[in-house]
Amino acid sequence: MADLARYRTWIFDCDGVLLDSNRVKTEAFYRAAEPYGRDHAEALVDYHVRNGGISRYVKFSTFLSDIVGRSRVDTDELQQLLDRYAGLVGEGLRQCAVADGLMALRRLTGSARWLVVSGGDQEELRSVFADRGLAELFDGGIFGSPDTKDEILARERETGGILQPAVFIGDSRYDIEAATRAGLDFIFASRWSESDHDFSGSTLTVEGIDTLVEYLGQSPRPH
Repeated sequence: MADLARYRTWIFDCDGVLLDSNRVKTEAFYRAAEPYGRDHAEALVDYHVRNGGISRYVKFSTFLSDIVGRSRVDTDELQQLLDRYAGLVGEGLRQCAVADGLMALRRLTGSARWLVVSGGDQEELRSVFADRGLAELFDGGIFGSPDTKDEILARERETGGILQPAVFIGDSRYDIEAATRAGLDFIFASRWSESDHDFSGSTLTVEGIDTLVEYLGQSPRPH
């Protein structure tokens, strides 16, 4: 069993880990792209699900260039898509379920530092977490796009925001790849994941945050 009590920093993806919001965002991608036609909207959803954890900025830019076939991505058109998506997803993030056991896990991890590192928009994340009374749990900060997870993790490691040993809890292929590149352990949260990636290389696989609470209760305590 992994010694969870040893981690000095806990890093969480948001969608599918802290919030049951994967379906909210998948539906928002479809509806934002629907004016371009059903086939294009479905192609965007497929691309989104296969590339969980990558920012909306990348996804909509790829949608316009590779799916719609624009020879040049117009910044105004891209911004219209981003605005439409943000309007659709904002309410859903404020209404979807919060992971069971989150407060209990915070108590059990004691003085460890907590961070959110997400592909979601950073300003949106901070607003939603403040509105839902969750922001105070993450003393290490709440970070998101337009910076990528790789950029955020590298920056926080360099500036001392991530203290080792550290672990990343995620639900997508990009999460485990980014964690590996940053030299972090990785815990796969399966309950709300939309990914069919092979997560056998994870330090631990759990259903969700509540399962982590159970594991931590059995984990050796530091002396």
